[in-house]
Amino acid sequence: MVVPTLDVDRSDAEYRAWLKEAVRKVQADANRSADTHLLRFPLPDEWGIDLYLKDESTHPTGSLKHRLARSLFLYGLCNGWIRPGKPVIEASSGSTAVSEAYFAKLIGVPFIAVMARSTSRAKIDLIEFHGGRCHLVDNPCEVYEVSARLAAETGGHYMDQFTYAERATDWRGNNNIAESVFAQLRLEPHPEPTWIVATAGTGGTSATIARYVHYMQYDTRICVADPENSCFFDGWVKHDPDATCATGSRIEGIGRPRMEPSFVPGAVDRMMRVPDAASIAAIRVLERVLGKKAGASTGTGLWSALRIVAEMRAEGAIGSVVALICDPGDRYLDKYYSNEWLDEQGIEIEPYRELMERFLAGGSRLD
Repeated sequence: MVVPTLDVDRSDAEYRAWLKEAVRKVQADANRSADTHLLRFPLPDEWGIDLYLKDESTHPTGSLKHRLARSLFLYGLCNGWIRPGKPVIEASSGSTAVSEAYFAKLIGVPFIAVMARSTSRAKIDLIEFHGGRCHLVDNPCEVYEVSARLAAETGGHYMDQFTYAERATDWRGNNNIAESVFAQLRLEPHPEPTWIVATAGTGGTSATIARYVHYMQYDTRICVADPENSCFFDGWVKHDPDATCATGSRIEGIGRPRMEPSFVPGAVDRMMRVPDAASIAAIRVLERVLGKKAGASTGTGLWSALRIVAEMRAEGAIGSVVALICDPGDRYLDKYYSNEWLDEQGIEIEPYRELMERFLAGGSRLD
């Protein structure tokens, strides 16, 4: 007896043609885009320590999340998850949604961003400018459930950056942020940085950088700076993958109410919990020093980087430190650059700003 061979062929020539064109468009965007700058943050020459800021705000959609969104779209397309005419849905604190709205428009699919109602108006406007629709929720912890529900109701794809960020990017190289940083440092006095400081929203950036460093056998260590009202620091310190935080972070783009699947604790050497006032004071100092406004997530990383610089000085060490400029400050003029907003939040930045100014003028301490 011959058992019949079961054969189900779901080949779809029309879909495959659409898929090829969608992938081409996303890759063409990367081909058109120049790399981002690595800026020197001026420190006294006699310290023998160089501080660099990787300026991710110069991407076409203005933030570090442009790299992530490109990777997530390629991942979703090549896995067959993103389909023509069906919406892409994302849970986001803003910048990822801006970038994903851009790529959704590029390949011609609808986009819905599920975000906390407290997200800055400027980010909402940018998402809508790129053709996306914003679904606002009162409780930031609801974004995951609501995104999954909308995907089920519409037949769309829930991108789920908080799960897939660490696996969508090729951490071995292929023009990721870590490979770019080390290439740009090649001719600098200390081309292999002592520390790289990242901030965690999904955890994807810190995972990519840490994995690349380990893969390339560098001695560089990775520090993750976490804001107030985020669970990453406690979860990392206590080895608790179920750590949660009831209050949402005031520093948009980073800090999460749960330990996200894309955060890879074992790849990280060090973590700091940074007061929100220090994060905001740091971007005010950054504006004075470089003439550049940045979002407060940049300040979280800059404060931590300067603390590491102070530590290296105390030890008599020389070398380099790298941190990130995550997104531009013009998205937050009504928040982190508003003294009225700071007063409403009860945030006093002056003590931290004065500490930084004294340190940059040659002081020895930053605490």
